[in-house]
Amino acid sequence: MPHTIVTEVCEGVADCVAACPVACIHEGSGKNIKGTDWYWIDFATCIDCGICLQVCPVEGAILPEERPELQKITQ
Repeated sequence: MPHTIVTEVCEGVADCVAACPVACIHEGSGKNIKGTDWYWIDFATCIDCGICLQVCPVEGAILPEERPELQKITQ
């Protein structure tokens, strides 16, 4: 099951982007409610490896489940 980046919790640190082995994490457009950059996970590409969870320093920014209602998606 793909992981989810909670858009309104993400602080745009982007450690997950470099760590992702399948490049499924992409930058969102604009700022989130906290006024920070944010990222999103392409559910179709995510291989559920969990590396993003391990490297993200922001508590609660990434969930180990698919929760599309918590993640904005831009392409």
